[in-house]
Amino acid sequence: MSDRRPAPGLRAGYRAFREHSTRWMDNDAYGHLNNVVHYALFDATVNGWLIEAGLLDPRQGARIGLVVETGCRYHSEMGYPDRITAGLRVAHVGNSSVRYELGLFRNDAETASAEGFFVHVYVDARSRRPVPLPLEFRAALQELGGPPRD
Repeated sequence: MSDRRPAPGLRAGYRAFREHSTRWMDNDAYGHLNNVVHYALFDATVNGWLIEAGLLDPRQGARIGLVVETGCRYHSEMGYPDRITAGLRVAHVGNSSVRYELGLFRNDAETASAEGFFVHVYVDARSRRPVPLPLEFRAALQELGGPPRD
């Protein structure tokens, strides 16, 4: 196992993109984007894509995704008034789970300032028990498949 930290990913490694504006309140006492904001951007990117693709109805849908695991690697600072582009790809699709991977790109940078992942388990909205992903959901996720990992 290598002790080397992976190099930041490139925009070209992601399949879908969503633009975000930073806000004055997003900066922390050190003058850069607070780490909780990175996770909020990940969440907004994944769920925004799902809603636009017609795969999630957060108010009346029969199925919802619950985050069961998440992580983030920070490469370089971002902060207000930066524009952030979030890149999205799917790394793994299971029976009822999906691993989404994300990169946050500062302004026009080609390398990620931060990279992270969310693992969602899709459950029945009422019972909260896992449910298999329907074929149309899987087909849409395949379009977000990312490049092979090292």
